[in-house]
Amino acid sequence: QVQLVESGGGLVQPGGSLRLSCAASGMFVSIYPMGWYRQGPGKQRELVAQITTGGTSDYATSVKGRFSVSRDNAKNTVDLQMNSLKPEDTGIYYCHSRSIYGTDYWGQGTQVTVSS
Repeated sequence: QVQLVESGGGLVQPGGSLRLSCAASGMFVSIYPMGWYRQGPGKQRELVAQITTGGTSDYATSVKGRFSVSRDNAKNTVDLQMNSLKPEDTGIYYCHSRSIYGTDYWGQGTQVTVSS
């Protein structure tokens, strides 16, 4: 079955960087649309970044110019490079994909805390 496993979260100071990685099994990231969501304290889960099968990426307004999503087909992973982090970027970050049949797949999430 499909599994998505996130890694790379942690505690970082404002202005710092983190790189999250999502390792997929039971599916190929090259033929699925992939996305990163986050849920901040007391907030709803929101889409942060996504990448289509054709390689087109899209970002939430709040992270444009700071975050970058990429896909490594050989490793079957999707990464999220996060630069110039702000306290409001704090939250649990989830990897997501959806099959052509409309089935949603989620990882277990990785905590990102931006604080001095």
